Amino acid sequence: MSAYRVARRYAEAVIGLAEDQKQGERLAGDLEMIQKAIRESFELQSFLKSPVISKEKKRAVLADLFKAKVGTFTSDFLNLLVEKGREDVLDSILIEYFKMRDNQLGIVTLDLRAAVDLTNDQQKAIAKRFEAMTRKKIRIVFSVDKQLKGGFVARVGDTVYNGSVSRQLELLRDRFAEGSGRN
Repeated sequence: MSAYRVARRYAEAVIGLAEDQKQGERLAGDLEMIQKAIRESFELQSFLKSPVISKEKKRAVLADLFKAKVGTFTSDFLNLLVEKGREDVLDSILIEYFKMRDNQLGIVTLDLRAAVDLTNDQQKAIAKRFEAMTRKKIRIVFSVDKQLKGGFVARVGDTVYNGSVSRQLELLRDRFAEGSGRN
């Protein structure tokens, strides 16, 4: 079975079980902290993916790292993953979990790249416009893209909104080309 399908199944299972046990908010906070730890530590990533390290060692290390910081539900989930030999896809499970959770909460991520740093007010105004367009709550992931000459490029899911100066000039050039062809 592909890693994606495994991750999706575990994410579906844990989100459903957490809701049943009214642990949804606590689980989300715990998994966010675990995801941050995995992303910040190449050693932890390698450790989780290593087939040489025993289940007992992995269980002990995960307990040392997270037991005091996470709830029992999350700790049991980590132990289950190790027991089933699925700790190598933990990061993928977390990605799928947060996608599903966002979907349930009606949140979409807006990847916003701009030529210059935008103020918080500018980002909020852009978020408000996209909330009206998508009818969902927007979470902005902002970055400065020095390759843009001006304006911004926004992505929501598979849809790209190109408001860059280069794109506007391209559209203007196309309009002029169409206009000169009519004579």
